[in-house]
Amino acid sequence: MLIGVPKEIKNNEYRVAISPIGVKELVNSGHKVVIETNAGFGSGISDEEYLESGALIEPFAENVWVQSELILKVKEPIESEYRFLRPDLILFTYLHLAASRACTDALLKSRTTAIAYETITGEKGGLPLLAPMSEVAGRLATQVGAETLMAPRGGRGVLLGGVTGVQPAKVVVLGGGVAGLNAAQIAVGMQADVIIFDKNLNRLRDLEQLLDARADVRFANDKDIEEAVAEADLVIGAVLVPGSKAPKLVTNNMVAGMKSGSVLVDISIDQGGCFEDSRPTTHAEPTYRVHNSIFYCVANMPGAVPNTSTYALTNATLPYLLRIAKVGWEEALLSDSHLALGLNTHNGEIYCKAVGEAFGLPVRELVRR
Repeated sequence: MLIGVPKEIKNNEYRVAISPIGVKELVNSGHKVVIETNAGFGSGISDEEYLESGALIEPFAENVWVQSELILKVKEPIESEYRFLRPDLILFTYLHLAASRACTDALLKSRTTAIAYETITGEKGGLPLLAPMSEVAGRLATQVGAETLMAPRGGRGVLLGGVTGVQPAKVVVLGGGVAGLNAAQIAVGMQADVIIFDKNLNRLRDLEQLLDARADVRFANDKDIEEAVAEADLVIGAVLVPGSKAPKLVTNNMVAGMKSGSVLVDISIDQGGCFEDSRPTTHAEPTYRVHNSIFYCVANMPGAVPNTSTYALTNATLPYLLRIAKVGWEEALLSDSHLALGLNTHNGEIYCKAVGEAFGLPVRELVRR
């Protein structure tokens, strides 16, 4: 199979969809890989490294798209890339379609076969292709939250861990999945006062052990969340409903009652955000004010640490990519029910239930022809 890797062009997106190690694995398996010139530059990977791994280097993005059977990306196509979509193309990337009607419509109109990283499940549960970026985003959320709390950034001027004789910052984490756990772990490590909410009792028990009882682990309900948010210096939204829009857990009225200079970081923004006032921002302009609080809603947070993210992403996606390239997308998906859940669109129809429900559109089921 001929696999193309265009340069990511979303605002301040420095990741690339595959590392040189991944390229070498594909080439050794008999496939061809075409990389757009400087696609890896932002991740600290040169064209020479890709050439040494067996890739071909193509100076024009359009040529990468046109000649490839499968396009491997990090983020969903943006408007300027919609013209490259076509019926005989396989697109393998993060899509988050439930939060983007425009991208959904473009994929349906072009009849592209689109397989989303974030809706593929693991044999033991979880979302194995989303997990590495959730780890990165979770850890970054606490890091950027701590920085935004500083007075020069417009925050309360609170040190996350406090100092001797001065209380630490209060951090509230909404969601105890991979991103929420990692956010809480970093906050606990920085000696903040941490509360983490989740609705799954079994997960709450796991969180108590994983956090070594150093965080207040609570069952999520509206009353407790509202009270905790009112007292918080930093709120991190890490809610995930696979493939669906995130529920709105923090209302505008709740934000109005928060401390002046408090910070809200919405990791869930890729899925529409879990705060009522969330809207996607970029690394170039990451924050905005709502009442007296600061919102940080960057839609591609892991893009800020592209070297780490690129290698972590390749580790997760490569086994699935090798399978698709070897036997074709249809056979690969039909032989693996977990991988089959990654199919979001094909031949102008939706195959992901959550995406169909988000837009009130019919959903097809993948069956052998």
